[in-house]
Amino acid sequence: MFKICSLLLLGCMLLSSCGEKQIHELADTQLVENAVFSTSLIVLGTIQDGGSPHIGCAKACCRDLFKNPDKDRQVVSLGLFDAATQKKYLFEATPDISTQTKELRDFAIQSEHEMPDGIFLTHAHIGHYAGLMFLGKEAMGAQQVPVFAMPGMQSFLKENGPWSQLHSAGNIAIHPLANAQAVQLSDELRVIPFQVPHRDEYSETVGYKILGPNKSALFIPDIDKWEKWERDIAAEIKNVDYGFIDATFFSGKELNNRDMSEIPHPFILESMRKFEELSAQERAKVIFIHFNHTNPVIDPESAESKLVESKGFRIARIREVFEL
Repeated sequence: MFKICSLLLLGCMLLSSCGEKQIHELADTQLVENAVFSTSLIVLGTIQDGGSPHIGCAKACCRDLFKNPDKDRQVVSLGLFDAATQKKYLFEATPDISTQTKELRDFAIQSEHEMPDGIFLTHAHIGHYAGLMFLGKEAMGAQQVPVFAMPGMQSFLKENGPWSQLHSAGNIAIHPLANAQAVQLSDELRVIPFQVPHRDEYSETVGYKILGPNKSALFIPDIDKWEKWERDIAAEIKNVDYGFIDATFFSGKELNNRDMSEIPHPFILESMRKFEELSAQERAKVIFIHFNHTNPVIDPESAESKLVESKGFRIARIREVFEL
């Protein structure tokens, strides 16, 4: 069980910016500060690959952010803490990896080393692997950081520069994954990759099922339309405690300069319709994540955010913690 110290609660009473929305209603989700953690997931980023503000964007969603950046707008990533071994794992190597590894180092307990005990990659789109470049000699000069990758992703890293240099120089140690084959991280913690349909230009794409001592989670930050997957996503949600799923776009109206058929994702509106059959308890398992810079749910006060929450679904917010 988590415990939030009385000092934090007092601070929340005194600061108007620290209200009910930050101290989550559900007991299995808490803020990070001054908490005692069991095996848990922490949200380290929620934004789509290109970040926010987004390069070249002149729209209202980004205009002010170029001058006044929001440090909480980090590219999509989860951190995992294994209480039994006190090891930590990072899901995705994003362009924001410098901040995210520091956040993960200090999460739950302060680690002795800067790098996580392993990095799990989903696919070869820039927001999900490009952060590996900071492990090379121009930056971290890391030594043998375990990187878990599927066969196509392994080949991409080994055969293409500059990523191949990370491998040959020993900055990373690539650990092979296989579809639907579990990686046993400790006695009570497993990670299972599973392939999903996506734009696989350079590698296959996977989601992950993370099974802890008491609870489990899905992590599917990128997928094409649900109908292209052979599995029933609603059924998959029912079988876990948390479902972090692709919510790149709220609707198809956000981009007026791109062909949406070239960047298929499940719109939040589509997913909510698909999940109408779920009970209230099951809907609360759905946690939307991976938001394009145009997605209005990034703003917790937007009408769209309030609509999603009124339907019983959840929106991932940075530094939320989910007990496993």
